[in-house]
Amino acid sequence: MEISTLYSFFKESSGVGTDTRILKEGQMFIALKGDNFDGNAYALQALAAGARYAVVNAGTEAAESGCEGILVVEDTMKALAELGRYHREHVLGEGRHLPVIALTGTNGKTTTKELIYSVLSSKYKVCATQGNLNNDIGVPLSLLKITADTELAVIEMGANHPNDIEKLVQVCEPDYGLITNVGKAHLLGFGSLEGVGRAKGKLYDYLIQHDGKIFYNADDALLKDMLIVRKASQAVETIPYGTRYWKSEILPADTKCPYLRLTLPVAPLSHRNTDEELLVETQLVGSYNANNVAAAIAVGLYFGVSLSEALMAIARFVPSNNRSQLSHTEHNTLIIDAYNANPTSMKAALDNFEQMEDENKIILMGNMGELGHDSLKEHRNLLARLKSMEAKKIALVGAEFQKALDEDGGADNIRYFATSSDLAVYLGEEPLESCLILVKGSRSTAMEKVIPLL
Repeated sequence: MEISTLYSFFKESSGVGTDTRILKEGQMFIALKGDNFDGNAYALQALAAGARYAVVNAGTEAAESGCEGILVVEDTMKALAELGRYHREHVLGEGRHLPVIALTGTNGKTTTKELIYSVLSSKYKVCATQGNLNNDIGVPLSLLKITADTELAVIEMGANHPNDIEKLVQVCEPDYGLITNVGKAHLLGFGSLEGVGRAKGKLYDYLIQHDGKIFYNADDALLKDMLIVRKASQAVETIPYGTRYWKSEILPADTKCPYLRLTLPVAPLSHRNTDEELLVETQLVGSYNANNVAAAIAVGLYFGVSLSEALMAIARFVPSNNRSQLSHTEHNTLIIDAYNANPTSMKAALDNFEQMEDENKIILMGNMGELGHDSLKEHRNLLARLKSMEAKKIALVGAEFQKALDEDGGADNIRYFATSSDLAVYLGEEPLESCLILVKGSRSTAMEKVIPLL
């Protein structure tokens, strides 16, 4: 089926869904197939539940059913990507182009995306990726939520494998791009830190090839090197930002950029604009968020949002989903950064926690995932760092930490738990009171299970 034909059916629908459990009446159901699931088996059920159409793979039972509302394509995953791209290109109508800002990075991309969305929304009608729907399914689904009155779109792209970003930029076709950073994450898929850089750099490559514009952290030597290698400043417009004074080999000396100076290890931050210093009130916790705030200010200023409007938008932003949250419970103060973890984000979280003053510091930490053959080394490095810190108690969760403890031994203040559920049981029996507690770990360890006990 031609994509233009499929798109005509999409326009008759009230959106797209891929899960029959949350499918809404009138939507187009796209039956995706993966290693452990096959949506084709639920296509007729989707139609019975009120779906306007069901898009299925050729050769399946649903495709051969002859049921009204069945749309047959060769590959539903490919059809979803093509539909997202086609909608991105045509949603505003003939002759109108929708500016798309794409961002990726090892850490901070979801928070940065949310901050950018908050800042730009003070002036524009903005459509942004919801949550972390940033993969080959989430990106086209995000694009398909764009409406005819959208003025800017902000699309987050995640990557676990070398060619993920290269494929996703072909779907969202960005005009602007931003890489938050390049760090050690998903090494099982990328192979090395250099592999991570090559994969993320495909966003720069696309923008250079298509006359796009690049926002970048001028304080990040690795990102600067990635631009220098590509001679980006000669090929596209580059818009720098930073959190400290800097010098650049690829920018003229009088280039101005948004500059943030960190005044406290935890919020608030202060923004300096020429000789003027203004307070940035933010509900984010962690000095590592300074770069995320700086990026949002840079994007906002570029698109004509005033500095005062940008600062108010940042102040209003409330982090969610266990990302950079500061929470005061009846019993303790929590720093919750438990959505994901890798060596780079672990270091940033511990650096920030170490600067905070409190006599009763507690660290509850789940192990890091998807590090491949580097996993033991990275967990041993992390264990050594934890041993050097002044913390009243440290709880480590997960088999990777167990391997590190077997190699190097623990300490009097370190206790191991196989799962976060085991840790939650312990905290129920040995409650913590009047403590400053860092909760962090990879998604697979589900460290959020301990939060109700704190």
